[in-house]
Amino acid sequence: MAELKRGLGLVGAVDVGVGAIIGAGIFVLSGVAAGLAGPSVILSFILAGVTAFLTALSSAEMSSFITEAGGSYIYARKAFGPGWGFLVGWTKSFDYIVGAAAVAIGFATYFVLLFNLTGQVSVTLIAAILPLAFLLLNLRGVREASGANNLLVVLKVLALIVFIAVGAGYLISSGNFSHYSPFFPLGVSGTVAASAVIFFAFVGFNTITVMSEEVKDPQRTVPRAIILAFVISILLYIGVSSVEVGLVDWQQLAGSAAPLDIALRQATSNEYILAFVSVSALFATASVVMSSMLGGSRALFAMGRNGVLPRSLAHLSGRGVPSRTVIIAGLAMAAVVVLSQGDLTTLASVFNFGTLLTFLFINLSMLRLRKTMPDARRSFIVPLFPLTPVLGIGSCLVLMAFLNLEALLIAAVWISIGYIVYRRSRRSPGEIRKVGG
Repeated sequence: MAELKRGLGLVGAVDVGVGAIIGAGIFVLSGVAAGLAGPSVILSFILAGVTAFLTALSSAEMSSFITEAGGSYIYARKAFGPGWGFLVGWTKSFDYIVGAAAVAIGFATYFVLLFNLTGQVSVTLIAAILPLAFLLLNLRGVREASGANNLLVVLKVLALIVFIAVGAGYLISSGNFSHYSPFFPLGVSGTVAASAVIFFAFVGFNTITVMSEEVKDPQRTVPRAIILAFVISILLYIGVSSVEVGLVDWQQLAGSAAPLDIALRQATSNEYILAFVSVSALFATASVVMSSMLGGSRALFAMGRNGVLPRSLAHLSGRGVPSRTVIIAGLAMAAVVVLSQGDLTTLASVFNFGTLLTFLFINLSMLRLRKTMPDARRSFIVPLFPLTPVLGIGSCLVLMAFLNLEALLIAAVWISIGYIVYRRSRRSPGEIRKVGG
């Protein structure tokens, strides 16, 4: 059986998680969310963060005794059989691709604005080139790809810290906190609706579990990396959103594709600081595309190795890289960018469906595996079991209620295609029946 090389330690795994989490959600979509909630978008970040953290805890426990590459796909497969595992893996692979395409568009938008190229260079063209460039880097191996990701993560985290420090310093020195009132201009329902959008900003932690087979001492490292990456990200999100809506009126942020730039210009005219944060937005979005390619290619690799996709996808190059799935993931990301023509709203909606479905199954798998694998050695235990995964399931279902019909239709088409692929990949008709449980 093909096996991936273990080249990531705790720092590298945390970097992959933070790199996957922090991206378009805060640098691009925070403005959209502010338009839905007003200043209470701060609470929207907390609500979305708590929802995702419940699932992160379940994921952390399962990753402590299931160390195969594949993450949620492997969990669902072990809990409910190959059919349901395929459903989750198939949906999650598409999720990585769609999410990366959306973030690549965000990268291209910042790039065009930063270098004043509006009308001169196609945003779609730049967005399509980005995943192709990372495709080539990923083919060199996880250490090289992780090394590049580490640099991107450090830069964007530093940029968010600079934003918080400069913005908070201005607010405190000016003593003007008028933009925080009224706190709920669109009601509590607006706050909840914004949390459904902001949920996009918390999903990357699962990339760590997908890559667990490439992590050293995964039973200890992966759970710790998930929790550390999540805590770092949510603290930064709360800080940034609090400063952002304090600096400018929330209605100004609502129509902006670069909300941090607009907010920061109220606090400073220093072009070096402004340029640093804008350039870091490029690093932020680029690192998410990098992490998504790592996660998406490994999910496809795991399904190929288990025979629910063609086994040829489980091929490893001489560098120990699942080169065929890396190529497929990179080309698919570029194709989705071109086909979507920059429609971020649709991409985000489809992405959120796939993510919520995946999170739903992570929590369901947690409940099931506690019963079917009670003696497995766990280095991390979910607190308040079974309440924690039950709350995770309930919160996912609530947020699913905010999804639009278009996202559900696209998801239904993708799942239907997956069912056909699954049937053709099975060795005997009898195995197909396992999709029912």
